[in-house]
Amino acid sequence: MTVHLDHLMVPARDKVASARLLAELLGVPWSESGIGPFVPVYLNDGLTLDFDQWSDPFPLLHLCFRVDQDEFDAILGRIRAAGIPYRSNVHGPVDYRIDTEHGGSIVYWNEPDGHQWELLTVSYARRE
Repeated sequence: MTVHLDHLMVPARDKVASARLLAELLGVPWSESGIGPFVPVYLNDGLTLDFDQWSDPFPLLHLCFRVDQDEFDAILGRIRAAGIPYRSNVHGPVDYRIDTEHGGSIVYWNEPDGHQWELLTVSYARRE
C-alpha cells in the first residue's frame, strides 16, 4: 500500500492573506474559497494546504518545500521582491544568506503568523 499526504490544515489569523502570500511566493495556484471554511493552496497534483481562520492560539508549523534550482531561484527572487526577511539557518538570525552546506540550496522564512517555511533543492532528510 502506498500512503499519500493529501492535505494539511494550516491555522492562520487571516486565512486569505496567508494563503495568497504563500501561493504567490511559491508560484502555485490558490483559491479564496474551498471545501468548508478553508482557503486552499495547491502545492502540486496531490497536496493541498488548507488555510483555516483561527482566533485562539495555535501551534506554529514548519513546512519544507523541495524544488529544483531554477524554481528555488525564482521563489527566492519573489521573497526578496516582497521584502521578506530570510535566513540560512533554521534557528538562526535573519542573515539574507543561502545555506549550501547540505548538498543544495536552503533558505528559511517566517510568515506573519509565525509559521516557518523552508525551501530547499536537495532533501537532507532522504539521502541516498
